[in-house]
Amino acid sequence: MIAGRYTLDREIGRGGMGAVWLGHDEVLGREVAMKRIGMMPGGTSPDLERAEREARLAARLNHPHVVAVFDLVLDDEQQWLVMEYVEGVTLSELVTRDGALTPDEASPLVGQAADALAAAHAAGIVHRDVKPSNILVTPRGQVKLSDFGIARAEADASLTQTGLVTGSPAYLAPEVASGQGATDASDVWSLGATLFHALAGHPPYEVGDNLMGALYRIVHEDPPRFANAGWLRPLLEATMTREPSERWSMAQVRDFLDAGPTGMVLHPAPSVPLATPAPADVTSTRVLTSAVPPVAAPGAAPVAPAAASAPPPATPPPAAPSAPSAPVVRRPRWRPGAATLMIGAALLVLIAIIAWASLTGGGGGNNPHDDVAPEPSTPTSSSGSSAPAEAATQDGMQGFVEDYLSTVTSDLDTAFSMLTPSFQRQSGGISGYSGFWGTIQTADVLSFGRTDPDALTVSYRVEYTRTNGSKVQDDVTLQLEYKDGTYLIDGEA
Repeated sequence: MIAGRYTLDREIGRGGMGAVWLGHDEVLGREVAMKRIGMMPGGTSPDLERAEREARLAARLNHPHVVAVFDLVLDDEQQWLVMEYVEGVTLSELVTRDGALTPDEASPLVGQAADALAAAHAAGIVHRDVKPSNILVTPRGQVKLSDFGIARAEADASLTQTGLVTGSPAYLAPEVASGQGATDASDVWSLGATLFHALAGHPPYEVGDNLMGALYRIVHEDPPRFANAGWLRPLLEATMTREPSERWSMAQVRDFLDAGPTGMVLHPAPSVPLATPAPADVTSTRVLTSAVPPVAAPGAAPVAPAAASAPPPATPPPAAPSAPSAPVVRRPRWRPGAATLMIGAALLVLIAIIAWASLTGGGGGNNPHDDVAPEPSTPTSSSGSSAPAEAATQDGMQGFVEDYLSTVTSDLDTAFSMLTPSFQRQSGGISGYSGFWGTIQTADVLSFGRTDPDALTVSYRVEYTRTNGSKVQDDVTLQLEYKDGTYLIDGEA
């Protein structure tokens, strides 16, 4: 019996800072996870300060996606942190067992972690150790963020041990890897690196035994990119960028993920009874806990199996939307817009009315058809035939792309209105949209590829320059919408 209240069942995990046990709260009659506090690297006594910090900060959050801390007790000179027991697996174990996740599978999981971190940042708390093994996933697809042991409130002093790098090397932001203090932006990088791991099936940086080599690559080399990130590509680029000031805020990350590829909020939930295993060949559905021990606390390696459950298959996105790769500096080609066409049509109608009036004598009463209302006039061409609506053309589509890309670097609101409502949602709203385009200074269309007026798709290669001066090229194919002489961007084909 611990502290006259908690009984221990079995050890369910062990991390770098202590062992974790499944326990039972005899007073409230519930299962709890109990972490026996270990020592910091190089320490000679249990890290009681770390335990107290974790208890205080986690208690301040009281968030549905944060592992709750119930108590901090001392028993027989042993310090115990009493926490919510979470049955499930870590995101790291899920990827190890089932392989890399698709964008639609990864987004709701990482999105819930982003929600927790956005709340932490709003409360002035920096987690400092965001990684897949600190993201717990329950059988119902609910995420719990754990291990606030090295988190720091803005008013707290930083950890003072000389030479101690806080956080896991493979997910460290460049500024932290170089020895600077962690900030909200550092958590953003680490969550981006966590998303990279989920999509690629491995960390963005392989550390192994060469820690210094890994830290050097993080600090000095361009961040790695994952070619098959789909609609999550802009998010990886906006989180894993070396300059902290150029990263999205955690709230922008949360909103982008919450919107999903179709602009609808995605939350996984079981679609079959918990005892029903998913078919072995299902690729769009993940069994979160089948044949994998439950995880109860930060850094724990689970040892007891849990019941299987599967979230519903993700709805396939209609296209892989991604923020366009760059704005352009070319002067846009002139093309007739909707207002121009309307004015022209009005003039033709007026000319037709005048011509009709002159033929009928101006309505003087001598024409036998004076008492019959005239047929509505229609615009005519010079040859007398009806003028058909202007069709989409190759020049018009390419001109629109140049028009759009030259607008987006100078007038974000106007450029945002050149997207369909659906693609505006897919872009994360105006905040997510400006979060990406705010990092772009100029861009040039290097060449146009296939432009198909029938399919309304246009491909081009673009080189854009970020605000930090770096340049990158990208191949983009946009899906357009065309109506009444006006083009809009409806997605990325």
